[in-house]
Amino acid sequence: MKNLAVLVLAAGKSSRMKSIKQLEKITNKTLLEITLDTAKKVTRKNIFCVLGANAKKIQQEISIKDVQIIYNKNFESGLSSSIVAGVHHFKNEKLTFDGVLILLADQPAITVFYLQSLIEKFNLHPTKIVASVYNHNYGVPVIVPQSYFTDLIHLNGDKGAKHFLMNHKECIITSKIKANLIDLDTKEDLDFYKNQIK
Repeated sequence: MKNLAVLVLAAGKSSRMKSIKQLEKITNKTLLEITLDTAKKVTRKNIFCVLGANAKKIQQEISIKDVQIIYNKNFESGLSSSIVAGVHHFKNEKLTFDGVLILLADQPAITVFYLQSLIEKFNLHPTKIVASVYNHNYGVPVIVPQSYFTDLIHLNGDKGAKHFLMNHKECIITSKIKANLIDLDTKEDLDFYKNQIK
């Protein structure tokens, strides 16, 4: 069993949602709590959550037991900056992992079963990037081996992670398990998803 860190990205200011997206609720749980609960069912240790915009309010309103908070002061620079903040934290704290499982806080349909399938793939192929598939593109959730951490530190912009995956297509494997990879960016997305699960 490989030693994995789980990095939940929740630093964005959710301008398209026009609210604090991380605190939007689905069946009495916030989006961020849903993601953190899923992470905790996959592993009991090494769960990190990157916060930025509205960090204090989010910390006041969610349960962060067994989760280590990383503050991303550069959250305005886009999603990649949160990955950079996470990997910098590992480096600064001298934390060593075989890889990092990166999750988004706005993908509530991701299941424990799906994440376990990614981890099983990584345990069998620890030098490979294990990514999710979006209409012939790759994205998160994704497991990135430690050997790529230096590349992750140099990501920039909102699309940096996608470019990283596209540049390493030959090193990517995927799970055969189907997953609902919907991410909730707007109120319409949120309402649609709530109606789906009724």
